[in-house]
Parts: sequence; structure tokens; C-alpha cells
Amino acid sequence: MGGYRVTVDTGGTFSDFVYLDETTGETSISKVPSTPDDPSRAILSGIDILLERGVRPDDVSYFCHGTTVGTNALLEGKGAKTGLLVTKGFRGIYEVGEQARPHGPAIFDILYEKPAPIVLPSLTGEVSERVVHDGSVLAELDEAALRETLAELRGQGIESVAVCLLFSFLYPRHEERIREIIREELPGCEVSLSSEIVPQIREYHRLSTTVINAYLQPVLARYIARLADRLEAAGVKTPQKYIMQSNGGMATFDATAKKGVTTVLSGPAGGVTASVAMARSTGYHDIVTFDMGGTSCDVALIKNGTPVIANRGKVEGRDIAMPMMDINTVSAGGGTIAEVDRFGVLQVGPESAGAIPGPACYSRGGTKPTITDCNLLLGYLSEENFLGGKMRLDAQKARQAVETHVAGPLGMDVLEAAEGIVRIINVKMEEAIKAISTMRGHDLRDFMLLPFGGAGPLHAARIARELGMAGLVVPLHAGVFSAMGLVMSDVTHDYVRSRLTPLDGASASELNAIFAGMEAQGLADLAEESFPADRIRIERALDLRYAGQGYELTVPIGALADAADVDAVRSAFDAEHEVMFGHKASGESVEIVSYRVKAVGLVPPVNAKRYRPSGGTLADAFLGRRPVRFDGENLDCAVYQRERLDVGLVFTGPAVVEQFDCTTVILPGQQVRIDEFKNLIVTEVA
Repeated sequence: MGGYRVTVDTGGTFSDFVYLDETTGETSISKVPSTPDDPSRAILSGIDILLERGVRPDDVSYFCHGTTVGTNALLEGKGAKTGLLVTKGFRGIYEVGEQARPHGPAIFDILYEKPAPIVLPSLTGEVSERVVHDGSVLAELDEAALRETLAELRGQGIESVAVCLLFSFLYPRHEERIREIIREELPGCEVSLSSEIVPQIREYHRLSTTVINAYLQPVLARYIARLADRLEAAGVKTPQKYIMQSNGGMATFDATAKKGVTTVLSGPAGGVTASVAMARSTGYHDIVTFDMGGTSCDVALIKNGTPVIANRGKVEGRDIAMPMMDINTVSAGGGTIAEVDRFGVLQVGPESAGAIPGPACYSRGGTKPTITDCNLLLGYLSEENFLGGKMRLDAQKARQAVETHVAGPLGMDVLEAAEGIVRIINVKMEEAIKAISTMRGHDLRDFMLLPFGGAGPLHAARIARELGMAGLVVPLHAGVFSAMGLVMSDVTHDYVRSRLTPLDGASASELNAIFAGMEAQGLADLAEESFPADRIRIERALDLRYAGQGYELTVPIGALADAADVDAVRSAFDAEHEVMFGHKASGESVEIVSYRVKAVGLVPPVNAKRYRPSGGTLADAFLGRRPVRFDGENLDCAVYQRERLDVGLVFTGPAVVEQFDCTTVILPGQQVRIDEFKNLIVTEVA
């Protein structure tokens, strides 16, 4: 490719940049404060840092962005005003949902309320038409009645419309005609069709996903257009501009603008992608990722070097039927606020100080105590060496915030209060890790914890010890690790078609015929994005279930040449069902629910750089000593500069390792070894 790859992961407090010189293979990083009102401003600031080093704008040959614009719009209720059109007689599908409340603490919450609907009943219209279960048309579309319904919606300021008709995944023509009529009756209004967004069974999940796409699409489209214009004005004209998707792959700016629902886990997905590469290079194939940034903590499980991909998930209680990394997110970050409520109870989160006003110690107007303020008071962070000395932290303001809002009201010592706050947030994050590991039958003693994000390495050693994990792997550029993942990502398009057919007796040619159409679409889309045939990989899978079941399993499949290959698919399903549920039913009929194709445009890979020992000693990396609080006791703690730690060095805690993008805390009784990739390998001393 040549030139520079530039990637940026926009977080709640900082935007992280990675610059890869493809000629030399050298990587550099930077962090700039996020600009929540318009994230593209921070992105241009990060690009300016590269240009100030003498790089020309046209040397930027590749740009990838992990964005939270769609996520924040969904979480904060700031999407477009959206209307909904459904088949006549079925307007209650969205409100009824799954008729069940979620698992977990919500079961015991007597005040539990479902998330408010994105589309109000008053903005939901019925369409006279009817398609039945086999895709045949029972009643044609009543276009005159549709125009009357749209006339009622016209004066209500709708920016976007979601269209979800019964069985449209089998017969999409009614939805397609509705789009044409909407464009006539509501000029400028965006339209999302369920037959294009998620053409598969399960009416409610298809509807919910389409509604979320309609809600986010105008917001994403405006943001992407503004970002593209600013990049163009800055001279960055490469056609290879991508947005990270929830499935761990990238999509072009244009594709993302049409399908914003695919970006709800855009930021966290980059970190999981980088973690998979880390697992394969280091040999630690069983890993729990731990991404703690300014506002949230995202955890995911990697087993045998492979992340868990779910075909359906929830974001803040809202159902999305899209392939996505199985990431568990909790409100726990460096900016999470702690305060005593009116009942005298200490509450830690979910509110965050964000980038503005930020933690009290940032001196940007924040006055409430945050996790970052507590870490500073406990000695984990340095006042003078934050962001490599580019930003000074104010310990006095941090102390005042903790004293005023927590220690004073509770009658505690300031350091005791700070330590208690950190302990509470750690437990919250430990529960998030248990939810994706031990609660699914995994033994955490077999897993390494891989912390990243600006705050992850600060808390990871304690969490790994409390959970009895095998240890830590702290990557070289842990603070910008999600942005590193964007450098390593491929372009990925997912396609799904639901066709309920028996697997028993199905021929390889019949299955291949259905896959062929989906694969042709994937090849065409990637060819349009300039990927040659030898840089494209096609992956197939089937959603299978025993006849009569209400759920299915996704089984990857290879080439299908004859009946033996179809029988092998059946055997693979039986085996997977036994692994997941502890039993199988080899004598029962199996049916196909959905066909899945993943089309991957392969970007030239980035291999992890190996380092050789240079003869450096521990003394070369030693910065000094400072008191650090561990379990109520202040210990004299060695402080090391991460960039000067040579391959092969070994030391024991307590210790603090500082670097430009983050800080790692090592507990007493833990040993650190620097491996050939300059990762910190942290284990308990035997």
C-alpha cells in the first residue's frame, strides 16, 4: 500500500491515534482530548500531529475510525425523529417485544421499566398488505391508503422511517415500493427497510434492528459527511476511508452511512481485534480482554485464539440482530463519578465526568471525585508524568473533591475513601468479567487478563488476583490498543437470508445455489471497494436447530460437494449442541433457519514486531520511588519508565510502570517479565 495508515479510536475522554509507516513498519502513537460536541475536530487535531512531523497529507493512504457517535446517540436518546410502518394489525409488535424482562438484577427490581420506545405509537403507521409464511402474497399493497398514512406523518417532523412488514425477508417488493412512495410523499426523509437491514426471521428482533438503524442513520450520515469533508479539506484524499463495525471488520464511509446500526460497538471491537492478534502471536490463546477508558469498561472472552461473535445482542436493553463481538459493557471508567446520595450511601457511577469537565485533577472545571482522582491520591498516577509529562494533574483538587463529596459526608479519611471507591469500581468490573466467563462455564484460572485503554492497566493486577486468573499480558501500547486493532482489521460485510428448510435430505447443490447469490453480492460489494479477487475471502455458515426448537446455533461450514458434506454439517451441529447444552439428539430432524455469508476484503497484514535484548538494565528504566497505597498500607514503590524496559528484564512488585499512554500498577507479590514483543507478563510469585 505504501504511505501511512492512520487510525483513531474516539473515547469519552481522549481520542487515541496510531500512525503506521508502511515503508519502515514503524508505529507511533498520540492522544488528544476528545471533542464530544463534534468528534471530527479531535480527529483533525490528531492528523495535524502527524503532518507536523513532515508527513504530507497525500502520504496518508489509509484511514480507519472507531466511533462512538452512533452508540452515544442511542444511549443518550439523541437520534433522528423516527417513524415506523408495519403490516396492518401488527403495530403492537414493537411495544410487546419479547414479553419478558431481562435477566440479572432487573429480575429483582420492583421499579424496573423497559427502555422507552424509540418510535412513539403516534408515529407508527399501518400498511394494508399481507405476505404469508412461504413468501406468497395474500393481499397486495394498498398504495392509496399508504399515501394517506404518510400524509398524517408529514407534519410531525420525521427525519427517518423504518419499514418492517411481515415476511418481507421472503418477499421484499412491498417494502421496496413503500420506499419509492415515501420519497415522493416525504422528500428528504431517510428510509430503512427490514428486508435490506436484516432479512431474517423473528419479527420483533428484525423490527427493533430496523428501527435502531433508522434512528441512527441520519446522525451517522451527517457525521461521516462532515468528517469526509474535513479530511478532504486537510488534504487526506485516500479512497481507503473506513469505519469500524461491531463485528470486528471495517466498512467504507458510504456503507456505514447507510447502515449505522452496525457501529454500536465500533470502538470496543477494535480492541478485541487487536487482542486476537496478540493471542496468536504470544501463544496465550485463552484471554479475557479488559478495556477501561474514560467512561466505560468493555470485556470480552477469547477462547483458543477466537473471539465470541453473537448474531444478536442488546445495547442498553435494546435488541439488535446483527453479528457483533460478544462484548459486555459496564459504566466504569476513569471519569466515573463517586458521591454520597441523599440516603448517605456511597454511589460509584454510572454518571461520568467525560472529557468536559473531566476529573477534578484535570483542572477543566470538574469538581466531583472520579476514579482518576482516586488513583492519583493513592499514588498510582503521577502528577508530573501524565501523558509523558504533557499534562499535569492537580492532586490538591482531587483531594478536595474526595473530601467534599465522599470522605466528609461519610466521616472517613480521604485515602480510605479513595481506596474504597476504587474497590467498589473493581468489583463492578469483576462482575462484568464473570458474566462472560465463569457464568458460561469457563474457568478463569486458565485465562490471562489483557488490560488496555487509558485506565485498564491501573486496575488489572488487582482484578486478576481477585478472580484467580493466570496473570496479565499488558501490551506495549496498551493505552491506544483499540486504535492498534483498527490497523489490523479487514473490511467485512455480513449477509443473511432466512429460509426454513429441512437439512435432512437437502442436497449440496440446493444449498450451494442459495449461498451463490449471497456470495455474488459480497464479491460485487468488495470489488466495488477495489479489492481484487485474490484479496477476498468468503466464509459460510448455517443457523441450525432441531425441528421444533425456538433457538438455533450457527455452524461454520466449508465447501459442499456431495451428500457426505451435508452429513458432516449435521454431525458438526450435533457436536456443537452437545458442547453448548450438554446433550444432543442425533435421531431428531434438523432444519436450516438462516444462511450466512461473510465476505472479507483482506488488508495487508501488520505483524507484531519482535524485539531483541539491547543490554538495558532495570536501572536504566528506574525513575525513582514514591509512596503508593495498597490495602490500607502506604508502601515505598519503585517507578519505571515503560519505554526503557528491555526484553528479558524481570522485577517484582510493588511497582508502577509509567508510559505515555497509560500506567500499569503491579501489586506486592507479583512478578513482571518483559517478553520479545515488549509485553509485560505479570504473574503471581510462587
